[in-house]
This record gives sequence, C-alpha cells and structure tokens, in this order.
Amino acid sequence: MFSAPSTAALTGQFPRAHNKNMESIDTELAARIRLDIIKGVYKEGERLSEARLCDDYDVSRTPIRLALRLLERERLLRRGEGRGYTVFSPTVQEVLQAVEVRGHLESLAARLMAQSPDRAQHLPKMARAIGLIDEVLDEGVMDDAAKRRAQAANRTFHMAILEGCGNDYVSYACDQISHLPMLAPGSMVFDRSSDASKVLFRLRLGNAQHQVIHESIAQGDVVRAEGMMREHSHTMVDYIKTFERKDDSLTINDLISYSGNEI
Repeated sequence: MFSAPSTAALTGQFPRAHNKNMESIDTELAARIRLDIIKGVYKEGERLSEARLCDDYDVSRTPIRLALRLLERERLLRRGEGRGYTVFSPTVQEVLQAVEVRGHLESLAARLMAQSPDRAQHLPKMARAIGLIDEVLDEGVMDDAAKRRAQAANRTFHMAILEGCGNDYVSYACDQISHLPMLAPGSMVFDRSSDASKVLFRLRLGNAQHQVIHESIAQGDVVRAEGMMREHSHTMVDYIKTFERKDDSLTINDLISYSGNEI
C-alpha cells in the first residue's frame, strides 16, 4: 500500500542531518588538500583532476568536488578547461600582503569595539587571555607546551575583539584569508634560532600591547585602540620580514614552522 512521505522527508530534516555530516567531511578533506598544496605536495601550475584526488585521498567524487569548490574560493585552485583544476600556490610575498590586510581589519575591529556600547561583555575574556599569557611568562619556560598555551590565549584575545566589534563582515573578511600560514586568528611567530630569553621578551612585549589595547577599548579610546592594534599587528609583519632578510630562500614551509603550528 502506498504511503505518503513523512513531514520530516518533505521538510528536508533527514537530508539536512546528512548534509551536516557531509559538510564536516568536505571541510576536513579541504583542510588536507589545502595543507598539501601549501606544503608543496602539489606544485604551482600542476593540474589536478577529481579522479586523481579520489585516489590520493581514498574518497568518492562528491566530497572531492565540494572540497575543490571551497579551495577555489580560497584561490588555492583555479578551474581549468573541462573538470580539472590548476594549483595556485601562495608565495611568501602574498602571505606578507595578507598579514598586512589582516592587521588593518583587526585595527578596524579594535576601533569598532571601543565605540560599541556592548564592549564590556567581551572585556573579561580579553583580560583572562592576558592573564594566561602572563602565567607562561612567569614560568619562564618556552617549550612546545608553553607555546601552545600562549597561542591558545592569544587566539582568545584576538577572537574576542573580532566577536565584540559588532561588524560581522570584519570577521568574515578575516576568515577568507585565515587558511594561509600565520593568518589564523591569534597566530604567533617563533624564530627557530632564537633562545628562550628572546622569545619570552617578544611575548612580554606583545602581551604589554594586549594590555594597552584592552585598557583603550575599556575606556572607549577609539584612536588609541586602533593605533595600538595596528602597531601590534605590524610587529608580526616586521618580524617575518626580518626572517626574509636573514634568508632569501624563505619558503612557505618556513612560515608554517615559524608559526609553531600546522594550518
């Protein structure tokens, strides 16, 4: 006997749950392909087909196709003739340009947050992040575990500003370049050749800037908040350029290792 489709089927509730799982697979797969492109597994100008990627990652065409569309929007791939894609590997110079763009976006976010009537609700999160970095500094040890703790707190601080600025397009714009090395929210750089005292000094300087940014936002001082955030973000740019001056052969893999984490 024929039965009418259920309300859930008509409203798409079942497919939506399926799509959510599929979206998670697509995102994870895109992250794997992205990292392989940035690390040079797939070379600049190399042609990639869906069939080849299905074999490389042992998945079906559907998640591959959706992951490729995501990576195309990120400009890591360009659609070629037919169904193929061409690899577009970011250069060191492009990453530096993107870091500068992010600095301007975060400066704008600090300014907007300083003039927001709701800024007080985000200030405690920023203060806790500053305190957590101070704890790392007080311990005086900069091993991998300490770096991870500092990075996590740094991310919390920067995300609080993006969330508290009241303009979703600022965080949206930041998201569009966050896949590049050193462009994730709250990224930090660590010179592999530096001793612990130099790393701790840089962390102490950065956290002092955090404190000024926090105070400026709390006081509603939009000019000081914006200016200090710009200086804070440019510190990273200047540090990266220092690496470049040290070694003209600086690569994307170097940027990944300097940032102390994988994308």
